[in-house]
Amino acid sequence: MKSRTLGSQGLQVSALGLGCMGMSWAYGPRDETEAIATLHESIDLGCTFLDTAEVYGPFTNELLLGKALAGRRDQVIIATKFGFMFTPDGKITGVNSRPEHIREVVEASLKRLNTDRIDLLYQHRVDPSVPIEEVVGVMAEFVRAGKVRYLGLSEASPRTLRRAHAVHPISALQSEYSLFERGVESDVLPACRELGIGFVAYSPLGRGLITGQVKRAEELGNDDNRRNMPRFQGDNFDRNMRLVRKVEELAVSRGATAGQIALAWLLHRGTDVVPIPGTKRRKYLRENLTAIDMEFSSADIESLESVVAADAVAGPRYSEAAMKLLDR
Repeated sequence: MKSRTLGSQGLQVSALGLGCMGMSWAYGPRDETEAIATLHESIDLGCTFLDTAEVYGPFTNELLLGKALAGRRDQVIIATKFGFMFTPDGKITGVNSRPEHIREVVEASLKRLNTDRIDLLYQHRVDPSVPIEEVVGVMAEFVRAGKVRYLGLSEASPRTLRRAHAVHPISALQSEYSLFERGVESDVLPACRELGIGFVAYSPLGRGLITGQVKRAEELGNDDNRRNMPRFQGDNFDRNMRLVRKVEELAVSRGATAGQIALAWLLHRGTDVVPIPGTKRRKYLRENLTAIDMEFSSADIESLESVVAADAVAGPRYSEAAMKLLDR
């Protein structure tokens, strides 16, 4: 497995990470046995950058990693995130990055993960009611205490990034980035490069859309969050699947899948970009990891981007309510 460096503070991770959310939350039925087997195989194959969050479940995904990583903690880089509030039955009620809340939830994450340190701690969503300087100041307390190694933000704007980085070095920004979602290219990714901040691309397969294996919203189960996402609904889904078929045609000429092509494209966006495709099955883990060795020429990239223009995908990436949580 190749490695990449996030930021200028020394954080080295596998060139492809593993998004663990779907093992416990958001994408339909769960199978703990297969999830743990997938985590173990990921480590064996060198894909050791594992991404979780308190909201995944909530809480159950961190517990799953804590269980799966018993005896193997030192072989992985664990990234987790804080920043939401929940009802007793686990529904998200909003964002919360008040200092006292951060101190409480980070300690809780450490216990669930069964570890004495978090390698990369993100604020999951920017809280407009708490100055980012104050948030990062509290996060930095955990660095000084040896309980967190590196700091990150998720879905933060360039302005927020600059303010945060002035308080304590930010090693990584995690935001959505894929062949089907390229909004970060205009100002967010350039700001990261200006500041020396690494970029972690979540949903690099468009929440499964690019693989062509996902169903339209009304055919998904009630426990699948994609039911509420416009890109999986109605005419948007049909238009987007036509784009997928074009990517599949290019992939066939390379002896690959559309997902592998999309991951390889993202890996070629720069050595400071680390995709974290999510899966809960060993089969798809192996498939994703083959993208690391795919070579792309300038002509290959131009051909792919002519098929999927930056603005070609139909529908916003989140529901209207979720879009309001993004930092602008």
